[in-house]
Amino acid sequence: MSSKYEAAPPTDFASFFPYYLREHAHPVCRALHYIGTTLVLGIVLAAIYLGEPSYLWFMPLVGYFFAWVGHFFIEKNRPATFTYPLWSLAGDFKMYFLFITGRLGPQLKALGIQQ
Repeated sequence: MSSKYEAAPPTDFASFFPYYLREHAHPVCRALHYIGTTLVLGIVLAAIYLGEPSYLWFMPLVGYFFAWVGHFFIEKNRPATFTYPLWSLAGDFKMYFLFITGRLGPQLKALGIQQ
C-alpha cells in the first residue's frame, strides 16, 4: 500500500480523512467513486420504492467495482477499505457529499491535491 501519511497512521476519522483524500488524488478515481456512490444510493431508493430488499445485495458489488477500478487502474494504490473499512465507507460518503455540495475543492486545495 502506498503510504501517504505525513505523520503517524490515523487514530480517528478526523486524522483519517486527509489521508483518504490523498489516496483519491486523481480526479478520475474520485469520479469513479462518485458514480459508484450515486448508484449505491439509487439501489437503496429502488429497493425502498419497489419494496425489494434483495436489491440491497447489489450495493457492495456496484460500489466497490467502481471504487476499485479507480484504485487499481488509475491511482495504482491499495484501497483504504482493506485497512480501514468503516472509516473508508464514511470517507467515501463525506467526499461524495462535499463534492455534490461544492465544498470539496477547498479541502483538496489545502492538501495540495489538484482538482
